[in-house]
Amino acid sequence: MERLQKYLAECGIASRRKCEEYILQGRVKVNGKVVKELGVKINPDVDIIEFDDKIVRREKKKVYIMLNKPTGYITSVKDQFGRPTVMDLVKVKERIYPVGRLDYDTSGLLLLTNDGEIANILMHPRHEIVKTYIAKIKGIPTQEELERFRNGLLIGDYLTSKAEIEILAVKNGTSVVEIKIHEGKNRQVRRMCEAIGHPVISLTRTKIGDLSLEGLKPGKWRYLTQKEIDYLKSLR
Repeated sequence: MERLQKYLAECGIASRRKCEEYILQGRVKVNGKVVKELGVKINPDVDIIEFDDKIVRREKKKVYIMLNKPTGYITSVKDQFGRPTVMDLVKVKERIYPVGRLDYDTSGLLLLTNDGEIANILMHPRHEIVKTYIAKIKGIPTQEELERFRNGLLIGDYLTSKAEIEILAVKNGTSVVEIKIHEGKNRQVRRMCEAIGHPVISLTRTKIGDLSLEGLKPGKWRYLTQKEIDYLKSLR
């Protein structure tokens, strides 16, 4: 027996957290009956599981993909407003989904997979996997502002953890900075830069942990190497 949301994630529907949302929304059936509560356990060898009225089965082949997401794409399998999504860029026969999010105006490294366990590890805060960004921001931060950024900022009702920020270049009243965080709150890097008075002009994620975007052009994707897959599995 196993938890329904874990099974759905391993079938390539979405991350475990997203699958929990789908259950609560009434989009999942077990043996023909809608399930709306979390914690339900199923036997995949006996029970019939449906998502949006389609039977789902565990993907036998695990797929791990790196995409250099351009701006102007939604990090989602589908978009209710018909906007282009990252799935328009990655065409494979397996059912895969994005791990985490990059907002519409942010480019860079995005992972897609059908491995629910790996996706959960990458997204869960307790694993503290560092994400690296290069941002072009307005103005030139002072040392005091940089220290505030590094020591935690209040964004909305959330206090960020310690982070890293370094100025790489300064030109025409703007700065290029490298930022490292291990959290993943909505638009976090943009909100942190705004909190110190230096809004983001452009933002690119260049690394997730030891995985690097180097050599991959915008809009292009590739399968992870075995070494990269082994690295992800070592994070368990």
